[in-house]
Amino acid sequence: MNFGTLGSSESNHALVLCRYFEARKLIDTRVNYYEDFIPAFEDLSAGTLDFVLQVSVHPQHAECVARFVGRTFIVDTFIAPSKPLGILTRRNVDTPKTIGLQPATLHYSDLSAWTEQVPEASITAVADGLLAGRLDSGITALELMEQYPSRFRLERKISQVQDAWVLFGREPVCVGDIAIWPESPVVPLL
Repeated sequence: MNFGTLGSSESNHALVLCRYFEARKLIDTRVNYYEDFIPAFEDLSAGTLDFVLQVSVHPQHAECVARFVGRTFIVDTFIAPSKPLGILTRRNVDTPKTIGLQPATLHYSDLSAWTEQVPEASITAVADGLLAGRLDSGITALELMEQYPSRFRLERKISQVQDAWVLFGREPVCVGDIAIWPESPVVPLL
């Protein structure tokens, strides 16, 4: 089966997709990574991909649902935490001016201390911008600071964010009024 998702093999989307494969016990899979979801959904519509995984808070989520209505369908949903996140700043920058962020992370913290917000395709792209020195700060995975402790300092810890994730396919699975998980962990709370 061919899956598509955002980023590189280091992205949150890749991490969650691997967790999904483990949970569903899928072993014969291939993953194609995209910098933008529109081409991924075009490939899904064309039959090049079997499924696309997208986090529901991604800025393109509503557009993809609407643009590809009748050609792609939500076939599964689940909740998963992200990698632990934070705002990292290059150690050689005393007063950071630019902050890189994936647009879905815009409201994770107060960003008023930075004069310029630089949108990036993923938190991995933010990490690349920090490593290349084109960003002063960035909202990215804390693992970057663990990998390069002498290059970055932690401005703010955001920690893990729990998001709803949506898997799209070409065949609808909701054929009645509602497709619901009867044994959902929320049932005892209701």
